[in-house]
Amino acid sequence: MKKIIIIGGGIGGLCTAIALRQKGFEAIVYENAPQWKPLGAGIVLAANAMRVMELLGLDKDILPHGKILHNMLIMNYKGEILSRTGRLEYNAGFLANTFTIHRAELHQLLLKQLPPNTVHLGKECTGFREEGKNVTALFSDGTIATGECLVAADGVHSVIRKQLIPETEPRYAGYTCWRTVIEGQPAGFDDQVATETWGPQGRVGIVPLKGNRIYLFICKNAPYHDGQLASYQAADLLNYFSSYHFPVPQVLGMARGAKLIWNDIIDLKPLTRFAFGKVVLTGDAAHATTPNMGQGACQAIEDAWVLANCLEKYESVTEAFRQFEQRRLARTTRIVNDSWRIGRLAQLERQPLCFLRDWMMKMIPEKVNQRQLQFLYNVKLNV
Repeated sequence: MKKIIIIGGGIGGLCTAIALRQKGFEAIVYENAPQWKPLGAGIVLAANAMRVMELLGLDKDILPHGKILHNMLIMNYKGEILSRTGRLEYNAGFLANTFTIHRAELHQLLLKQLPPNTVHLGKECTGFREEGKNVTALFSDGTIATGECLVAADGVHSVIRKQLIPETEPRYAGYTCWRTVIEGQPAGFDDQVATETWGPQGRVGIVPLKGNRIYLFICKNAPYHDGQLASYQAADLLNYFSSYHFPVPQVLGMARGAKLIWNDIIDLKPLTRFAFGKVVLTGDAAHATTPNMGQGACQAIEDAWVLANCLEKYESVTEAFRQFEQRRLARTTRIVNDSWRIGRLAQLERQPLCFLRDWMMKMIPEKVNQRQLQFLYNVKLNV
């Protein structure tokens, strides 16, 4: 039985450990954080990710804790619909609705799937070394972990990727983001529909969650790492978006006093390799993407399933990782590039350009949007 080291205990790392253990491998996760905290806001899992959850047998555990939405709308600041994503029959029978859940709740549900002593906290990885047939992970506390291979699921700032490809650096998308979860919903709010509003002041996403909650996110163009933005409160943001359609001002008004999570939006320019002998990059360590297609976590979850299947099928670790790279590289590259382009369109500020963009989006035939959904959702997961 192969012992597999996983660096990173986020959603991708935990799903990888679950998938590998279901295949009979000994998968051990090493996470930098000293303890689990209920961090994060909402997360959207599209049908491709939920299909993997179904294959892992986790859908029945996860579905009761989240919410399936009937539609996702992109609107302009006046409330006019620019694009609609509704139900799409998935080729395996799963309805491609949008599933929303609090990120911290999803994380805890995944942790419960793993036996004790599978995840080790407070393990800051500083690098790795190959020793004969094995790979050894090095940690800042002086300890080590040795296995037959290593899976880097340590995020966009991956230490493992930096050792393998020192020149790689995250790139700033040009806009920053505030996120929070709000308790309660305004009167007249449609809790079956997620909306994203594009306008000259910036972008506002309003996503219903289970339990009469709302996941709110706001994106604005800004200089990189502008420290003043960290102190923004919902009242400050309401000043920018008071002219936007219902329920944007109302939701922002309800967010007064809520703790906002602030991050600049970054991704990775697509890599040309994921596999490096007995070491492989997955999730954001391999293909961090901007959130404009809601596919960041979804692609990490896909990675988990495909990687486990490759390791099961191919006796050689290096061949399994090479096959994983072959199956994942083109798809994730397209998603990273498409998401980057969507973000550039969504963050337009000049009124004439916004008007032209909105008009063009309304003119896009429904079959074009359907083809994009088919690409995302009808992914080949088996090896």
